[in-house]
Order: sequence, then C-alpha cells, then structure tokens
Amino acid sequence: MSELPSSAAADRNKQPILEVLRRLLGERGTALEIASGTGQHAAWFADALGLWQWQPSDADARLLPALTARVEQAGLPNLRPPVALDVMDTAWPSQGAGFAERFDAIYCANMLHISPPATCAALMQGAARHLQPGGLLITYGPYVEDGRPTAPGNLAFDRSLRERDPAWGLRRLEDVTAEAQRAGLALRQRHEMPANNLLLVFGFRS
Repeated sequence: MSELPSSAAADRNKQPILEVLRRLLGERGTALEIASGTGQHAAWFADALGLWQWQPSDADARLLPALTARVEQAGLPNLRPPVALDVMDTAWPSQGAGFAERFDAIYCANMLHISPPATCAALMQGAARHLQPGGLLITYGPYVEDGRPTAPGNLAFDRSLRERDPAWGLRRLEDVTAEAQRAGLALRQRHEMPANNLLLVFGFRS
C-alpha cells in the first residue's frame, strides 16, 4: 500500500484535542466528524475512545479514497466508512439516504477558515438538525476575537489564506457565536489550545 497522505499539524494537535475530548464527552456515544481530511484525527480518536462510534466525512470527493484507506488501515470496529458531506447541502450526508440517527457530538476542525463564510451558518444549522438533545458541536482552529490581541502567526496565516482565496480567512469568534445563536446553539466552553488555536464547545440554548 502506498503511503497515505498526512498532515503534520494533525499529528501535532491530535493528542491535545483528545485530552479535551476526554473531559467533554461521556463514556460512550456516536460522533460525526465534519471535514475529516486525511482521517488522522478520526483514526486517533476512534482508537482512544473505544466506546464511541466515529463517523468521518469530507466534502472533497478527491480526498475520500485516501480517507477510506485510512479507515480500513486502522481496522477499528467503531470507525465507520467515510461519507461525502458538504455542510452547504440541505441534507446530510450529501449522497444516499440522510442520516437516520442523531449524534451525541459533531466535531469539525480547521474548516471554517478555509471555506466561504456561509459554511459557518450551514455548519451551525446542520448541527442543530443532527445533534441529539444535549449533544455538543465541537470546533477547533484559529479565530480572531474582539478585545484580544491576535497572535502574529495567526495574522500572517490570515493574510496568506486571503491571498489564496478572498473568501477564506480566520473568522471572528463573535460572528461564529452569532451564527450559533441563530441556529439555536450557544457557546458553552472556550478552550485555549497550543499554537494559538481554540477549541469551542456549542450546545443547545436552554
């Protein structure tokens, strides 16, 4: 088998993220991962959280063969075959029958800043449709926050993203929170992570 695509950043951040997930998640449940990419997070979390069913997905059809290979290589009974899922689609997943279940957690890392702003609203609305009562939407990545200085590395990253695509770029945490509110969700927790990233936890508004 040829070597699978991998992300150095995913290897660096998978364990710090897992440590927060262990504190957030119950003993067992079902999780949907949005924008799984190389599948490194999916395989790592499914292995570590053995009583959680983990459903990877991605919108980019070009990534699905390698993502499928990663899942098969992991050989974990709780790691499901990936599905095509574009958050902008009105039905999740994007192909075949819609999900017949609701998820205890939806996890999305490093998507919002490399996609158009409309994906934020779509993610929040889709999470509200597909989360169990009491379920959590967990996002990870770099953000800009009002009243807090943005790290120089994040500012440079933002500039480079916008040069690649004017619709890309780091999102204001306040804008993300507002979209969550419109979908019936609220920011519950904010965790500072290595390399100037944040892990955000959203749940249904009470």
